[in-house]
Amino acid sequence: MFIAMNRFKVMKDATEEFEAVWKNRDSHLDEMDGFEGFHLLRGPEAEDHVLYSSHTTWRSKADFEAWTKSEQFRKAHSRAPGSKPLFAGHPQFEGFETIQTLAAGATKSAA
Repeated sequence: MFIAMNRFKVMKDATEEFEAVWKNRDSHLDEMDGFEGFHLLRGPEAEDHVLYSSHTTWRSKADFEAWTKSEQFRKAHSRAPGSKPLFAGHPQFEGFETIQTLAAGATKSAA
């Protein structure tokens, strides 16, 4: 499994608009081989921003890389938000390859 995350420092007065952009977009993710899931996460609040992360899981790093080179990726990212800046700076990308996975109940012993 490969997990791809982008972290955004969203201006406090732009959180509703930021969330609406994500909720109303055509992601095209479900058209891609290897796509497993997506989450938009809202994190802690700082003095000047709220931290958000977009989080996708992929069967493999190669599947994620194919997404970034696809027509679906270009379509999903073609609708930039309006002229008002919603977040500070560029999103910070972080990619992770899975080393260990535990499922709920997997560590409990059988009775």
